[in-house]
Formats: sequence, structure tokens, C-alpha cells
Amino acid sequence: MEPYMPGQHTSNCGKIKVGYSVEEGQETMHLDSRLPVLQHADLRDKVVLLRVDHNVLKKGIILDQYRIDVTLSTMYNIIERGGRLIIMTHIGRPCNKKRKTLTVKKEESVDPVVAYLQRKLRIKFAVPQFPVTEKEGIHDIDTSINWLIHDLRNRKIGGIYLPNTRWFSGEEDKGANMERFVVQLAGLADVFVNDAFGSWQPHASTYYITKYLPSYAGLCMQAELTHVREILEPKHPFVSIVAGSKYDTKIRPLTEFYKKVDVLILGGVVYNTFLCAKYNVRMKGIEESDIELANVLVEQDKVENKILELPSLVETDTLSGRYEGQYRTINTKDFSGGQQYGYVVDVDPASFETPEVRKVLESAMTIFVNAVMGMMPAFWHGTSKMDEAIDRNTTAQKFFGGGDTLQEFKSLWPGLYQAALDSPKYYLFTGGGTVLKVLEEGDPFALPTVRALIENGEQLRLQNERSSQMRM
Repeated sequence: MEPYMPGQHTSNCGKIKVGYSVEEGQETMHLDSRLPVLQHADLRDKVVLLRVDHNVLKKGIILDQYRIDVTLSTMYNIIERGGRLIIMTHIGRPCNKKRKTLTVKKEESVDPVVAYLQRKLRIKFAVPQFPVTEKEGIHDIDTSINWLIHDLRNRKIGGIYLPNTRWFSGEEDKGANMERFVVQLAGLADVFVNDAFGSWQPHASTYYITKYLPSYAGLCMQAELTHVREILEPKHPFVSIVAGSKYDTKIRPLTEFYKKVDVLILGGVVYNTFLCAKYNVRMKGIEESDIELANVLVEQDKVENKILELPSLVETDTLSGRYEGQYRTINTKDFSGGQQYGYVVDVDPASFETPEVRKVLESAMTIFVNAVMGMMPAFWHGTSKMDEAIDRNTTAQKFFGGGDTLQEFKSLWPGLYQAALDSPKYYLFTGGGTVLKVLEEGDPFALPTVRALIENGEQLRLQNERSSQMRM
């Protein structure tokens, strides 16, 4: 792979050229005027409970610190304006919902994130320890944390970082456990700030907490909401590249994407399922039930013809690795009904060099990517070529979203990835799945967690109006 030599990429991708001004000296943003924002919060001498999406670990190692770094401006804003920080995030999926068990594992601890923040900020963070029950995680934030809160208010420590929120039995619960956990969280702080765009699910630490504390959107959340509107209202031609490991989880997003895009490119198992339905072929690992679901998209595309086929694919005899003699290139032009194939694990790089694909990518004005084309780590060649092909278009606005998408982008093209961070032509979303959810809803402010902030702001406004009337 040739090293990437950055050329066009000169300015900061965090800069937002939009229109609702929230504070003098800040970038202006297109935000719902009802959304309470961090810039308007009274923070002096307040303990601020900050929810972030620092879910960046695999087997206890930080693979990409991007989702941590984009929250640093919110942390700085809070501290610079006199607030005291308590940070919380989820990591991994410690809850087994089928078995109804919750397992606390060291590899899903926040410790590596805390160590990174301490090196980056030169601030001491305390991580409280709470009793853990077998198969049920942590039941309570006990009173031992009161000493840390005392030290935090008196500036003896720089901040508190709570254990993985999903270690708490109340985080994803909907009953008494959740209610108790939310009340305990609220008792720690004076203000809540949500900076976790990627955590849109209505859980205790992202949604229900807004019922108890004055709540605001952080700077990262504001930027994500602003840029996702550019996908809802794109410049045309609009090209979207979507992949996934299971078709049924992508049905609704694909349906909405299909309405908005000029061209849709598929990858991964999602693409394989579509091809099986279109050509009546079968590939190992593709479920019949998903093929049935994909028939709807096939029939729709016969009329509107928006899906651009990547013709060359990589078939392998084994999923254990890339072994000479056990993989080969196949082509969709050779498909015929009833054919059986092995595992199709990647898009051959040659697909991105066909005249039709090159023309579509080079003429696009908006490109959204939520895709890893191949089965990593052995089959990376299609994804690498995709990133290179997209970068050839120097005029389009390019949006990348999703943890795996960004991690592989950084791994395969580190120079391009770093250049993209500083380019006004790229924006990297912290939550690709959340972008897909926004497309389902058609409105970024309809996300449950964002709606909760707006409702909280409306309640505070009504309370302030009543107080003003009583003083008159």
C-alpha cells in the first residue's frame, strides 16, 4: 500500500459553517432553538455530570482515541467556567440479555480511558470502587463516593470518572433498579451534560437522568447534530456506502437511505444478501430469512435503479484467514440462478476502478460512509481501495461514521485519516449507528436522548416563568 501524502487537507474538520449562533466567539450551528446547550448553563462551583461515548476499547486496549478527543473541548469548557467534572460512559456489552446476567470484566473497565485522559490533560481523576454482585453487576452507588465528591468540590482532585455505566444493574433496566440508579446519579451533581451522540438509546445515564437535573447538550453533541442535518439535506449527487454484518438490522436505515440518495453502494453481508436475492444464488453464511427480506429492495431497485453493483468479489473456502489457493475473485456477471458459492468476504479492489464506479464517486457532492467492505483483519483490500477512491473526490463533503469504519480507516490509511481530521471536506461521526437512526426518524432532534434534553429545557423555562411571576 502506497503511503498517503496529504495535499488538499488544511483546515480543521471540527469547524462548523452553519447558522444558529449560541455564543459570541463560538462557531455557529443549526440547532433546534429549544435545545438547551452547554454555553447557556450556569456552571460556576457546580458539579457537572457529563455523559460521554468513550466506548473505544477492545480487550482493554484503546484502538482509536478519536471519540475521547472530541469530548475534550466540552471538558475544558466546563472546567474553565468553574464546573467540577464527574464523567461516565458505557464500554462493551457486559449484560447478556438472553441469560439475564451482567458480568464485570477488567477488559471493559474505564481504567485505560482514565489513564489516557490523565496523560492528555494532566488532571487526576478518581475512579470509585463499588461492591460487585455475581451475575448482577453493581447495584448501588454507595456512600463511599461522598468523600470523593467532597474532595472534588474542594478541588483536591481534578475529576471523578465513574465505573462503566453498564456495570450498574439499573443502567439498561426499566424498573426499580433503573429508578434507584438514576436517583443516585442525580444526587452526585447539580447539572447534567450529554455529549454522547453515539449513545442514543434511552438508558438511565443518557435519558432518564434528565428527569432530575438541569440538562444540556455538550459541544460534541452539538457538532454531531449539526452535521447530521447535512446528510438529511445533502448536496446532490448524494452517494451512500453502507455495509453490515446482518441484513435484518439494516432494513429500516436502508429503506430511508434509498429514498434520499442518488446512488447506494452496499458492502459486507448486507451486499451479499442483496446479491443472493437479485440473482437467486446462495453464499455460505447468508440466511434464507434475510434473502426473503432483501427481495423487497431488489424489486424496488428494478424500478428506481439506485443500487450500484461492485462487480468483483472475493470468495474464500475458510473464514480462518487469507490463505493462498483458498480464495479467488468472482464476478457478478457470471452469476446464474441456483449457483452455490463459498464465503464471500470482501469486495475486490478492482471494483472501485470500473468506469461506472469511478464516475459515480468522482462526481458526487455528498458521500456518506458507514462501511467496512471486508472481513477484517485478513480481508482489508476492498476497504482500503474504497477509502482511496473516495479521497480522489476533492470537492464532495465526505462523512464517515461508526466505530469500526473509523478504526479501519485509521488502520489502513493513517496519513489520510490524520489529514481528514483537519479537512473541511471530511467529517467523522462518533456514532455511525446513530446517524442511521436519525435517517430512520428523519429528524436529529427526534432521538430519544435529544428529545429528553429539549423536554428538560421546556420544564426549566416554565419553572423560571412561574418564579418570575411570583416575584412580581
